[in-house]
Amino acid sequence: MSSKTFHGGVHPKEYKELTEHLAFEIFPQPQQIVLPLSQHLGKEAKTLVKKGDDVKAGQMVAQAEGFVSAPVHSSVAGKVMSVGKEQTSSGFPKDSIIIKRNGTIESESLTNEFRLSTLNPEQISPDEIRERVALAGIVGQGGAAFPTSVKLSPPKDKVIDVVILNGCECEPYLTRDYRFMMERPDDLISGLKLIMKALGVKRGVIGIENNKPEAIELLTNKIKYEHGLEVVSLKTKYPQGAEKMLIKAVTGKEVPPGKLPMDVGAVIQNIGTAIAIHDAIVKGEVLITAALTVSGKGIKNPKNLIVPVGTTIQTVIDYCGGVTDDSVKIVVGGPMMGTAQFDLHAPVMKATSGILVLTKDEVAENPETPCLRCGQCVGACPLNLMPTKLARYSQLNRFDDAEGAGITVCMECGTCSYTCPANIPLVQWIRLGKQKVLQMQKERTAK
Repeated sequence: MSSKTFHGGVHPKEYKELTEHLAFEIFPQPQQIVLPLSQHLGKEAKTLVKKGDDVKAGQMVAQAEGFVSAPVHSSVAGKVMSVGKEQTSSGFPKDSIIIKRNGTIESESLTNEFRLSTLNPEQISPDEIRERVALAGIVGQGGAAFPTSVKLSPPKDKVIDVVILNGCECEPYLTRDYRFMMERPDDLISGLKLIMKALGVKRGVIGIENNKPEAIELLTNKIKYEHGLEVVSLKTKYPQGAEKMLIKAVTGKEVPPGKLPMDVGAVIQNIGTAIAIHDAIVKGEVLITAALTVSGKGIKNPKNLIVPVGTTIQTVIDYCGGVTDDSVKIVVGGPMMGTAQFDLHAPVMKATSGILVLTKDEVAENPETPCLRCGQCVGACPLNLMPTKLARYSQLNRFDDAEGAGITVCMECGTCSYTCPANIPLVQWIRLGKQKVLQMQKERTAK
């Protein structure tokens, strides 16, 4: 089977061997959780509870506020201790609900009182799928945490002809999507078919990097007699799982700058998102857990875990045996696009894909030198941008020039920083400039 791919990209060391053969473990319920009201792109949810209220596991504690939003549900039964600003893994404090678990031992599943009704996937209508996905609080599991119900509601003038499930998991260390494919293939396929039904699409593709041959073989056999479904083997290369790169590799189509996948007839969903949709419809479950990989040479016992949303990073690390003496850095997410942590009381959120504890050997700490004009960042950029120019414009506060050079197109994948022999933090400068340009654009629109 030939493997498809895209222009550019890099090949970082994978480190998948640390956890790829470790089955998911169910994390015990924590004594206390922190639930940010904004665990998704869009407007933060509006709280439904106040200090002193008693809540049940699975109860909605904050409702969606507008179309691009998602509700938040409690992952434990307990008492609301406070509602206010708390630190998050993004590095920014957000309005959050702190809930202290009560003394009773809860089952691992939701209480019957707050379990949604189960629905027949064969008889359910597209509108019912969208309504259930919204009610369950499902957001994209690939990192951006875009409310999934919105993705399942494209404008009427956008004709969708293919749904692609992202099984690439191209970030080093992370293996939770791989474990989902190996442990819950039937539920994954059920979720894909539900997504296709919601969108009225006849073609569904599962894109998997060729460093996961067991998953490719298993799912290929599972869909052998399924009409309209296929598995596509993709070259192992970062960022193969990025939406635009995945669409290019699978369909040959290019998403123009400033456009969305639906503009070329595609909708991308993560493996975990498809399973969450299956669980919401077939099992009546709301999204109150995060599937994540805890890895790196700095964690004593690497694991793949199903963790209650709101559990603190420190609690997860302690469950995995703590850190080694030579650990120097903790990252939430993957090493390429994740966020380094300074406060381990930040919580696991719906789209948290990993917690990495890295040693000095795994972290590059080389001094920055002047740009060599080598062009390696340009060659590696999958979007054909000029990272060194964008970073320089940001450094010089030339944000109009940065906008003109396409800084808002950048997806902040980090391939430029990874390849730079001068060790310039290109993606960090670009990210800063991009925020400034987006603020400028917002101010222009408001005038």
